[in-house]
Amino acid sequence: MGRVTERRKVLRIRDGAVSSRPDTLVAEEPLEIRLNGKPLAVTMRTPGDDFPLAAGFLVSEGVLAAASDLRTIVYCAGATSDSASSGGAEGANTYNVVDVRTAPGVVIPDITLERNVYTTSSCGLCGKASLDAVRTSARWPIADTPPVRVTPGLLASLPDRLRAAQRVFDRTGGLHAAALFSETGELLDVREDVGRHNAVDKLVGRALQNGDLPLSRAILLVSGRASFELAQKAVMAGIPVLAAVSAPSSLAVDLAAETGLTLVGFLRGGSMNVYAGEERVALRTPATRG
Repeated sequence: MGRVTERRKVLRIRDGAVSSRPDTLVAEEPLEIRLNGKPLAVTMRTPGDDFPLAAGFLVSEGVLAAASDLRTIVYCAGATSDSASSGGAEGANTYNVVDVRTAPGVVIPDITLERNVYTTSSCGLCGKASLDAVRTSARWPIADTPPVRVTPGLLASLPDRLRAAQRVFDRTGGLHAAALFSETGELLDVREDVGRHNAVDKLVGRALQNGDLPLSRAILLVSGRASFELAQKAVMAGIPVLAAVSAPSSLAVDLAAETGLTLVGFLRGGSMNVYAGEERVALRTPATRG
């Protein structure tokens, strides 16, 4: 099975001194996700937590909503045409293909249409169509959930706690991370991956398997920017607060405003920007409008 890290020789130059040494790199391999035996999607990911990743991906696609919707997830044969030439046995399991089987009675949406509408940034459709697709597909409308209130101080404490939990990042410097916190700041789960969207899927998939969806009292923190796709995944999992250490995209802000998601960006030190859902941020003094 693929490893989380790999070793490669590197030429190291430091202040004019040159040396050769091995370096630790994060592994990146393709994962093909099949749904009931049919190919659905391929994502480049860091091996590990592949089953939660697939389950979380299908939550964001509107296929799964509860552990009871899921019958099995298994690895299946995934040998490629060059497997034999690379030293692997023909037909060997590459652990890069998973098949998700849904329980009897689970209605499968028209995923091909939905993916073209709201998860492919280059689909060429307008932003309004993307927003409408997520809003109409969300099983747990955020605006209908009990209110969650978080202080700026609590939010400001989360990035350092996420960074402290990034074990593989310490060895490679090349991973994104996503974490779930409770509304009181308790770290619930953290996952790392070369793709921040995969890290979020791993979190959501684990929550599904544990019977914890919707995550209506949780805060999602991501280590990079907040794209439309990440906002979409938060909404589909019922998460009311999404925070990012970097910037959001304009469409992510539009989606947050449309769905009631609290979206926080540039969360660094004691500073942050609240782009939507400011009613969940408990301020000591009223906000001033410029």
